[in-house]
Amino acid sequence: MACVLLLASSTAYGQDIVWPQFRGPDSNPVGAHARLAERWSKTENVEWSQAIPGRGWSSPIVTGGRVYLTSVTTEGKSKPPQIGTEYSNEYAAELMKQGLSQEQVLERLTARDIELPQEVTLHYFLYCLDLKSGKVDWQKEFYTGRPPGGRHRKNSFTSESPVTDGKSVYVYVANLGLWAFDLKGKPVWRTPLEAHPIYLDFGTGSSPALAGELLVVVNDNQKQQYIAAFDKRTGKEAWRANRDIGGKTQPVQRSGWVTPFVWRNALRTEIVTVGPGEAISYSPAGKELWRMSGIAATPIPMPFAYDGLLYLDGGRGKPLYALRPGATGDITLEKDQTSNKFVVWSQARGGTYLPTPVAYDGGIYALTETGILSRFDAKTGEQTYKLRIDPAATAFTTSPWAYNGKLFCLSEEGQTFVIATGEKFQLLHVNALDEMALASPALVGERLLIRTESRLYSIRRGR
Repeated sequence: MACVLLLASSTAYGQDIVWPQFRGPDSNPVGAHARLAERWSKTENVEWSQAIPGRGWSSPIVTGGRVYLTSVTTEGKSKPPQIGTEYSNEYAAELMKQGLSQEQVLERLTARDIELPQEVTLHYFLYCLDLKSGKVDWQKEFYTGRPPGGRHRKNSFTSESPVTDGKSVYVYVANLGLWAFDLKGKPVWRTPLEAHPIYLDFGTGSSPALAGELLVVVNDNQKQQYIAAFDKRTGKEAWRANRDIGGKTQPVQRSGWVTPFVWRNALRTEIVTVGPGEAISYSPAGKELWRMSGIAATPIPMPFAYDGLLYLDGGRGKPLYALRPGATGDITLEKDQTSNKFVVWSQARGGTYLPTPVAYDGGIYALTETGILSRFDAKTGEQTYKLRIDPAATAFTTSPWAYNGKLFCLSEEGQTFVIATGEKFQLLHVNALDEMALASPALVGERLLIRTESRLYSIRRGR
């Protein structure tokens, strides 16, 4: 089965043809086209921009010359998005130290940062745009009603990115359901899913992944954490495994926001997941292969592979790990260990809170939510630098991406800091779109698609 999946990946997911999922075909957003633009503004090198009604921090995906993305419009008062790094989990922890109950903490948070489901009626849309012109070909309202849970102002009600196999587009809204549409917008199937509470009503964010004929989702929540796989042709559940992680070390926080990664390596295909306190890998049939502790209580960055190794971001204050294929059982590092049979290297406190690192040209670039950038050697883990990008760059959610010898770091204020790749840090210039941005981009051929709070931009070098 692994060989079949490897073949499918190399033929159907050519980077110049399709951007099928969150962070691209390899879950590592690196462009290959020499004409990808390195400078842009709201007017410079903008092929087109299209207003997208409502709000959503899901990323655009591309197949068949069309761009697909989700958004939600709101009936009723909606709290504006938040820029910056004063997050509610820190505030909640301080309140708990003061002896407040979970109900009292939630009440305080709600007044400041949380939008609860009874306060709004939502309209969920899937949009299809022409890649060359930006024209909206069609839009489908696939759900109307109350949201399945609350959201933090930092989050949106559609933060999960769709995924495509080139024949259908699959939409996932955690705690609400799964939908499949053909490329012309015709509904193929719908599978409702049960709603579970998320820690302090922060909202959801883990995107779906395709593993052969299966559509895989991870739902780490406060009631029953699980991973499940569904037949992509019918929407019927193929298997489900309860996870029950984080309960011993983190009895209060059991929710997670990490997108699963389908790792097609030289030995096998596995589905790598990261949850509160632990990473667990599964076979495509749902059997646990290995697990590793040493993950933060609030995991967000996604696993990815590069040059034969798996990279796991342990989260803020935790290590960055590089793993080799073939692991079995518990591979957790012992105290004072930095490597073992399957952990090639680890870098203490190399993990990040919001953005996922990117691997490019022999380096791993890890960006914190406060604008600290580190570079590590991909094979050895040696840190080559760690510094602040710019004194004014202090808020990041979007994952960095790379191409043509440059690293791109998009801030929440809409500024992209362009940095020379390599062992020496050099800030080259800054591109400004002057609008809030939290979604990760899509790179398709010579086009860069960037989603801001209200628009989708196609950035393309002028002829």
